[in-house]
Amino acid sequence: MSPKSEASVKTDRSLHVFTPRVALNLAVLVALAGVPAYAAFTGDDFALTLFTRVVILAIAALSLNLIMGFGGMVSFGHAAYLGIGGYAVGILAKEGIGSGFVQWSVAVGAAAFYALVVGALSLRTRGVYFIMITLAFAQMIYYVAIGLDRYGGDDGLTIYHRSKFGAALDLSNRTVFYYLCFALLLLSIYLVWRIVNSRFGMVVQGARSNERRMRAIGFPTFRYRLVCFVIAGAMCGLAGALLANHTDFISPAMMHWTRSGDLIVMVVLGGMQAMFGPLIGAMTFLILEEGLSRLTEYSNLILGPFLLVVAISMQGGIDGLIVGRRYG
Repeated sequence: MSPKSEASVKTDRSLHVFTPRVALNLAVLVALAGVPAYAAFTGDDFALTLFTRVVILAIAALSLNLIMGFGGMVSFGHAAYLGIGGYAVGILAKEGIGSGFVQWSVAVGAAAFYALVVGALSLRTRGVYFIMITLAFAQMIYYVAIGLDRYGGDDGLTIYHRSKFGAALDLSNRTVFYYLCFALLLLSIYLVWRIVNSRFGMVVQGARSNERRMRAIGFPTFRYRLVCFVIAGAMCGLAGALLANHTDFISPAMMHWTRSGDLIVMVVLGGMQAMFGPLIGAMTFLILEEGLSRLTEYSNLILGPFLLVVAISMQGGIDGLIVGRRYG
């Protein structure tokens, strides 16, 4: 191949890599990385609070996308793991255990264990039965939280001190906490990318398309799907621990079925089976929600029809609109 031909091939490859999707993803990451600087320059502390929430819920939505978008498991109780992670932090703080290493390990472990129990039972079903079982388990843990009178019950529990990781990582500093959440979001995206593009991920995606065929060629699809379900639960538990530290408060509302609905909307709005779709969906949903609530007290009357139109007309979400793709 001549030098001129090699140069043209390299140019074609670079143009192929720098697609509208990549440009949008990079723009979102750059914007998120600059939020603390913007807040410090303008004195707009609310922007830092809002986008910290965006980043945390994006991790939760990303974990849902792993099982729903790539695995075809539509869980309507995913917020249960968010609540379990939050309550792990709150309960341990209430009992005088302030170490973040302990709190976050318990949060992730408890969420993973509950996902193992739920998955072991619900993954034996399909379709609407799977949806209803995950919803039933979420409502069960929701009512358990309401009954925890020692930890606030229905009124919730205030967390007076954030998780402690030593002087090098002071979570009471809002900028430090934001960048920690942002770093964990990037790690979560990388983890999901590695899972999806691994042999394990290919089996999970193959089971979504045709589970009977995957079993016929020798793959124990139930085990693969269960492990994927547990990983997603653990990731959401981590998001719950972050959310509890962000709000300094936990309540059963963290795991209500409407919160699971919000996570599903974020995934669908951003684009299922898109690595950055949940992040874009979480950002769009929360900014719209906040902006409309400031304009009118009837914000849900505007937000609801808007999301309905998006679901009907943009079947690949925002990511699908950018790349011209519909859900597979």
